[in-house]
Amino acid sequence: MTGAPVRNLAPDSALIDQLNQELVRLVRLFGKVRYRFAGRGPGEIERPAYAILFTLVREGAQRTGRLAELLHAEISTISRQSRSLVRYGLVERRPDPRDRRAFLLAPTVEGLRVFEENRRQRNQWLAELLEGWTDEDRRTVIRLFARLSSEIEIQLPVLAHSAEASR
Repeated sequence: MTGAPVRNLAPDSALIDQLNQELVRLVRLFGKVRYRFAGRGPGEIERPAYAILFTLVREGAQRTGRLAELLHAEISTISRQSRSLVRYGLVERRPDPRDRRAFLLAPTVEGLRVFEENRRQRNQWLAELLEGWTDEDRRTVIRLFARLSSEIEIQLPVLAHSAEASR
């Protein structure tokens, strides 16, 4: 018999179930932690708006529609939250050089400062959390998280296609 080897994909296996539970737990905990660090800036800005700022810092200037795709959010939500970021001087609107009728959102100098302060505080917290870990353990976690993230990124188009097909 030729072809690919048979893979054990038993979705009800105890290891898969345990991994799923730990991932859910981790995501919930990081959700709680994230809100502790978000919002280091004008107090009136909703915490989810900081996801826009962080995305603009990481990905560069973006159109509202692209931000909605990157953040898996509605354009109306991105528009409302980005307006508050603009109002408080953390994000600015720039003409899109490819289409002067459109605009790009980009972080301002103050937005970069707020981002860096948030990152510094998160990194300090994480360093304290992992203080007892060896560098080898830290590298192992990084490697495994990167591998898991890469696998998820590969599967996203497949999941999107499956979701569209089931509608």
